[in-house]
Amino acid sequence: MSEPYNEVIVTRRVVKGMRKRTDQFYLVREDMLPEAMLKTVRVKELLDSGKCEKINTAVKQVDLSRSAFYKYKDGIFPFHTMLKEKIITLSIYLEDRSGALSKLLSLIAQTGANVLTINQTIPLQGKATITLSIETAAMNADVSVLLNKIEQLDSVVKVELIGSGT
Repeated sequence: MSEPYNEVIVTRRVVKGMRKRTDQFYLVREDMLPEAMLKTVRVKELLDSGKCEKINTAVKQVDLSRSAFYKYKDGIFPFHTMLKEKIITLSIYLEDRSGALSKLLSLIAQTGANVLTINQTIPLQGKATITLSIETAAMNADVSVLLNKIEQLDSVVKVELIGSGT
């Protein structure tokens, strides 16, 4: 897999001069976002991880005003959180060994993901392509964490996220 996801989703737009929450989303590269939005994401991560218990402590730690945090907190989310409650499709190039598919499926089950479909090609030259459709709603880890864990299995040659949707 390549670099971890460094995109965030912004969920606000201006309508007739007033801010209105909308279901329209934009995928924006991290380096294009204002510093206050990036710091808001960091504050949310500190609070979610338990490293900070109070908003005031977290905003001070990242040098962000409380008002900026409250302005952006409901409108910016890391990309991986947008994959929650969705179905992802993975393509995995797997060595043809006894137990390899079983270990892969066990790893996926440990994250709380639900395998919906499995398609495996006939192994050629000791390797097969596995295509998995996975429901991510109940996962106890981020999709990027799952991909990294899959990549670390000895029998996995390559893993790619080839699709996501509801």
